[in-house]
Amino acid sequence: MARFREVADRVWVARQEWYDLNVILVRGATGLVVVDTQASARAARTIVGDVRALGIGDVTAVVNTHEHFDHTFGNGAFRAAYGEIPIHAHEIAAERTVEAGERVRKLFAEDTDDPHRDEVLETEIVVADRTFSSVKVLDLGDRQVELAHPGRGHTAGDAVIRVPDADVLLAGDLVEESAPPAYGVDCHPLDWPGTLDVVLNLVGRDTVVVPGHGALVDRDFVEQQRQDVAITAQTIRDLAASGIPVERALDEGEWPFPREGLAHAVDRGYAQLPPGGRALPLA
Repeated sequence: MARFREVADRVWVARQEWYDLNVILVRGATGLVVVDTQASARAARTIVGDVRALGIGDVTAVVNTHEHFDHTFGNGAFRAAYGEIPIHAHEIAAERTVEAGERVRKLFAEDTDDPHRDEVLETEIVVADRTFSSVKVLDLGDRQVELAHPGRGHTAGDAVIRVPDADVLLAGDLVEESAPPAYGVDCHPLDWPGTLDVVLNLVGRDTVVVPGHGALVDRDFVEQQRQDVAITAQTIRDLAASGIPVERALDEGEWPFPREGLAHAVDRGYAQLPPGGRALPLA
């Protein structure tokens, strides 16, 4: 399991082997905020041990960047370790945490060969209890942490977290480094480019950007990923406007990402388009 390393003033990142997930700590005078909590209570308990080994204080709050289980299933373990600490998330993410968690638990229940099956199934789903709709500021005494909902993309409830005095942006799964952006059953592919435009307004030339998964990136990386998700969105629009039926779109389109990861993007994108955005199917 990866240990935490300081990537900016009092901001630590632990890049986990499981899902290549980044778990982040932000320290202020009043304690530590942990951002994203791993995919099971068992995994999160190991992270709690790593936090305590740092000797930099207690966790006083949790933030979930969105509702997916690899970012939320450790919530309960942090509460068990540190008491009834607040858990923050966008209001839509909180509303959908149980549904998203049960959906993935069903998949693990059906996969008897997955080595993590039991620990996922035994984890209690603990939902964020402090929500926001647009922006929220956490006061850590000597510094502030800003939570913002830049728009829909990976999910409808994505949040990014800015630590302005350290020039750090925690991007959640709106930005991924170790794999192409994940277009899942709850993605919003046509909104995603505009959402990244908002994110880029928070990113300067020297900003440290922590993606949801993978190595740290910079503004150039985010700009390139924004361009690629924009190409994906425009390709969906063009195919639909040309009358290509949704079941043929993956094969007909020229994509910036591997097509095997874009099935949900196409389905969701076609569904987002108004009737005027879809031509009659070509013979």
